[in-house]
Amino acid sequence: MSSLDEREWLGTPLGQYLVQREQIYHDQAVADIFGYNAVQLGLLEHDLLRASRIPFRFRAGQEKGVAVRAEATQLPFASQTIDLLLLPHMLEFSAHPHQILREAERVLMPEGQIIISGYNPFSLWGLWRSLPYNRRAYPWTGRFIGLSRLKDWLALLGFEVVGGRMCCYAPPLQNENWLRKFAFMEAAGDRWWALAGGVYFIQARKRVHSMRLILPGWNEAKAARKGLAPAAQKTLSPFQ
Repeated sequence: MSSLDEREWLGTPLGQYLVQREQIYHDQAVADIFGYNAVQLGLLEHDLLRASRIPFRFRAGQEKGVAVRAEATQLPFASQTIDLLLLPHMLEFSAHPHQILREAERVLMPEGQIIISGYNPFSLWGLWRSLPYNRRAYPWTGRFIGLSRLKDWLALLGFEVVGGRMCCYAPPLQNENWLRKFAFMEAAGDRWWALAGGVYFIQARKRVHSMRLILPGWNEAKAARKGLAPAAQKTLSPFQ
């Protein structure tokens, strides 16, 4: 699916509903993450890092006008140089989602954070995607990845999940009037059907376990020998 199709869909009432919810979550999530470098991959027409206090933040991708032209599976950043990485709806539209996550793990600093948003297959949005006539348009062409599966992938790469939530509980209708009528579902969703939001967010931190070298105990043995008091030896005199 081309980026033009994505942009067209994001301009529809349903797409605007999604963007508004995404912006609200990211504005809250990134405000308290600190560091020096932050990168956004995906939804590049919208500044999801605008509330971040990280001094050097930019968007990267294949579209024109981005700060860095980059492919998500081969990021042009040195290892362990990024403090915050946003991946809004990147994994479900990539043929190599595992490689994207491996690249994310490579470029993130120890204790760096990643924020991923994805379409929830176990929701009204996932049900809508299962209808055959819907699979010809964005975003229903994507491969919706379950939240539990994504958590497993992150755990294998050494990430620790530290936050997240869901949004877009209303049915994915394109009619703006109908979306307004179902607006009550957004407020009640977290309380009554917390795992059924059309979109999920997951925030994870890169954990790097320190390695302790086990060295031979030469120094300890030497110190022990020095601490021993010499035993008194009695010398017999030939005159005795």
